[in-house]
Amino acid sequence: MVEFTRRKLMSTSVAAALGSSVSGVASTTPPADKDKNTPRAPSVKGELKRFSSTAFGAEVTGPFVFGDGTPLYSLQHPSRDNPAPYNESGIGYFKGFQFTMDGSNDDFSELSTPQTNEEKGTVRGANGDYEFLAQGGDLINGGTERLGVTQTPDGMDITLESFAGTQYGDAAYNPDCNQFVATNDEGTEGYLFTNWENSPGNISRIPLAQEANGEWTADLENAINIANTEPLRDLGGTRINCYGDLTPWNTMVSGEENYAHPRVSLTATVGDIVEQGTGKGLIGAGQFWNRPNPNGIQEAIEQYYGDESWSIQGYWALTGLEFLAYYLGADPVDQSCDDQNTLTPISDRYPNPYRYGYFVDVREPAAETPQPVKYYVMGRAAWEAPDIQNDLRTVYGCSDGDSKGIYKFVADEEIPSYEDPMDIAGTLYAPKVVNEEAAKKNPPADVDLKLEWMELGHATNREIEAWISAYDDITQADYLETHATTDWEDDLPTALEEADREVIENGNRNYISNQEILEWATQYKRDGPGGVDEELRKVPFLETRAAAKEIGATIEFNKAEGVDSHDDAGPGDDIYFAISELNDDMANDQGDIQLGRVDGGVVYRGTLEDDYNVSTLESVIVGPDASDPAAIADDALINVDNIYVMDDGRVLCCEDADKFGRSYSNDCMYVYDPSEDSGRRHGNGGDDESDEGESDT
Repeated sequence: MVEFTRRKLMSTSVAAALGSSVSGVASTTPPADKDKNTPRAPSVKGELKRFSSTAFGAEVTGPFVFGDGTPLYSLQHPSRDNPAPYNESGIGYFKGFQFTMDGSNDDFSELSTPQTNEEKGTVRGANGDYEFLAQGGDLINGGTERLGVTQTPDGMDITLESFAGTQYGDAAYNPDCNQFVATNDEGTEGYLFTNWENSPGNISRIPLAQEANGEWTADLENAINIANTEPLRDLGGTRINCYGDLTPWNTMVSGEENYAHPRVSLTATVGDIVEQGTGKGLIGAGQFWNRPNPNGIQEAIEQYYGDESWSIQGYWALTGLEFLAYYLGADPVDQSCDDQNTLTPISDRYPNPYRYGYFVDVREPAAETPQPVKYYVMGRAAWEAPDIQNDLRTVYGCSDGDSKGIYKFVADEEIPSYEDPMDIAGTLYAPKVVNEEAAKKNPPADVDLKLEWMELGHATNREIEAWISAYDDITQADYLETHATTDWEDDLPTALEEADREVIENGNRNYISNQEILEWATQYKRDGPGGVDEELRKVPFLETRAAAKEIGATIEFNKAEGVDSHDDAGPGDDIYFAISELNDDMANDQGDIQLGRVDGGVVYRGTLEDDYNVSTLESVIVGPDASDPAAIADDALINVDNIYVMDDGRVLCCEDADKFGRSYSNDCMYVYDPSEDSGRRHGNGGDDESDEGESDT
């Protein structure tokens, strides 16, 4: 998904319709003085072939390959102007085609670029026909629900047709991750789990079966929205469910892409705010979580500060919080509003920010009611994707957005060995890029990133849940009553401005304070991660990004949108990380990474070491510069999003692309064949460092 920072700010009305407006705005074309011609951008170590182009306006999300080699992906937020059925979101597979799984791209002919209106308005594949299994809003569960649509506890659909408020993405318009959990040895029956990237978020479960002729059928009558089950509602529900993973223990893990979590914007640290004596110009969206009309803070700051106003990172993702409150059972307030959200505070029940931004494991996937678990111990972020390793202990995660992190978690014991998942214990790490070459303005194609991992903290899932629960009863009314001297019931506009200005100056006192984060960092640097006071151990788990920044971790990755390795990967095998845009904090004059700018993004490859550590990232696919013409950009991978490593080592690379210099605006899915890079195939450990096989795209 797209993060709008350092870019043209959206109005409240546009933010509310995010699902229908997000296409084609992954980044704006940079100014000419920034858009230099970076050497070897684009380039590929191996072979890259276009397999599919999706319908206009849509991203390619949720790639999956069934056991027989049949590919599937989601049609996310297509243009409403496309011809039916491609004007509605959905999940489909390529009927009549299977990858041969022999490690070579010879099993399909490259798809041409979409040029005609007919080609641009449909989903095309190099082989096979895209066949919908289900579409957003389809009736499911005996007609009591609509696919992808969350409901209140009493069964009312949470949509703009039923409630006034802000909405993150059109309801049932943003299907993303797909993972198929087989229930028979042949892999022909099971459940398809799909993320819905909204707020409230959702995960659907659809029974699938493969017929004798190879075609797949969906049983919508018995499909369910897991968000509408009590076990997930009891966890607080989810928000902005993006990509995910299929675990080695055969469950689906969903990543909550909680873009609204940053408490500081871009390169800023909490220490910067304290040193400056104000959050002006530095504070992020997370500090306004419980503000009445939270995403209205950007417009308010522009009114308060005029020419001195600044962009609040993640403010637009504060949309949908009122709907999340109604999902939890709050009484709707001031439903008379039409085109502007109410300022009347929700005072009876409101979501706790520290309950969102985690990996969600859907345990007991075939039960009548699955049992979801949130892995608080793996850190809180805008998670695009996890990759769970076959040691059953190590997990890598990518946090999407500007100035974000790649994190690692290592459990003390094998994760499924814990009888109660709340007892899972482990250590959370953040990366530090340590090689000087990464900060010398070299082309990304020429520089490996050398990583060391900084331990942030150790805890159990149960401990962290207890820390989180301390913030459960905070509402929008508390924002006003804590930070304003004027009684909001007497003069709401005045009280709101007083509260906003106080939070900007001194932080939101309803949640973890700036002082707590700084004290944790002081003790960490003096005594190590195990030497901090007991009451401060919560900091790196609940404020992961802010804590990692404060101790000097490399929180500079821009739109880390994918991480994956093949299902049987072990030491010596490859793991891939997708960086959608290599610009901003990865290409400026600050920090550990100061590479040449590549707006088209980069796919990095690492090697799993004996302990499943990754210490080096090598760029294997480099996207184009924004100024490259169609002759170059048409066949290059732009703004890589989800990546999926097939069992034969090839990598499906999906786009959430800006058009740049292309002759077309459709996003595509490519297949990367690493075997063309000096004979690399999965399992050979990647010891050959030759550049043979590398080509400019």
